[in-house]
Amino acid sequence: MTILNTILQHQIVAILRGFKKDDVPNIAEALYGGGIRLVEVTLNSADALQLIRTLSIKYENKLQIGAGTVLTVKDARKAIDAGAKFLISPITDTEVIKTAVDNAVVSIPGAFTPSEIYTGYEYGADLIKIFPSQSPEYIKSILAPLSKIPVMPTGGIGLENIKAYKIAGASAYGIGSSLANNMEEINELYLENLTARARQFVDIINEK
Repeated sequence: MTILNTILQHQIVAILRGFKKDDVPNIAEALYGGGIRLVEVTLNSADALQLIRTLSIKYENKLQIGAGTVLTVKDARKAIDAGAKFLISPITDTEVIKTAVDNAVVSIPGAFTPSEIYTGYEYGADLIKIFPSQSPEYIKSILAPLSKIPVMPTGGIGLENIKAYKIAGASAYGIGSSLANNMEEINELYLENLTARARQFVDIINEK
């Protein structure tokens, strides 16, 4: 199965931003226990490249590890060298898209307007991150004329509204603090709750 197919199958990308390096492996394990198979480590986190490298090796064939907040070609190349299987950006940069495509890495640029979404897809992006996601209604409106473009709304998605995004037609979901919150103390109880919360998200996605 290709990485893109894995993303489209499992759909939920857990965003890890700003966690302490030593906590991340335990967080990844807790997410895996809850059914998450896709993890994004943002490049504006401490030791991000080392974390991508470590997680990619430790969880090979279990978790697909990608890089987030990829803003430049230099960022993209460093992330790919570290083992990132997908690159996620908050912006549409055609050179970053090209770098991902040229290296057989899944490209997920960020876009908001129809023009940005279409441009990113035409330049070879595999999936478009809708950022900020605004609302399920916005996703539905976007997909009315752009139904062939798979989108991943990101920002503000929680247990209370992810089903509405699913109904609106989203293909995947970037989920940050409503899943893994870096403002809480990372202890055994946190990890147990994280696994349970991940399972809730996964169960909603898998509902027929």
